[in-house]
Amino acid sequence: MTASKPAGPAAAPGLDLDRAWTLHPQVSVRPEPFGALLYHFGTRQLSFLKDRRLLDVVSALSSASTARAACAAAGLRAEELPRYATALATLARSSMLVEPAPSTNRTVAS
Repeated sequence: MTASKPAGPAAAPGLDLDRAWTLHPQVSVRPEPFGALLYHFGTRQLSFLKDRRLLDVVSALSSASTARAACAAAGLRAEELPRYATALATLARSSMLVEPAPSTNRTVAS
């Protein structure tokens, strides 16, 4: 699904789908007929998404509460989740995906 570097033997096979994930703020997405190109301006790394449905998942991450919800929004079936979790983990290891920063909007009691 991605053309990123292969994972090492100690790498986790997938990421936690029950956590929130988002594109790194320095990542640009360019849709292509085959899927998309992701470019990280900070690391200068390029990743290819060779699956339009993976692009749908990545695009849904910013508005979904969890990666699992983004997968559901993209129309993935339960049996497809391990494969996509592995692809998302590859993107996370290359810093294309990150966990969102905690919200700083707090109500201060007077």
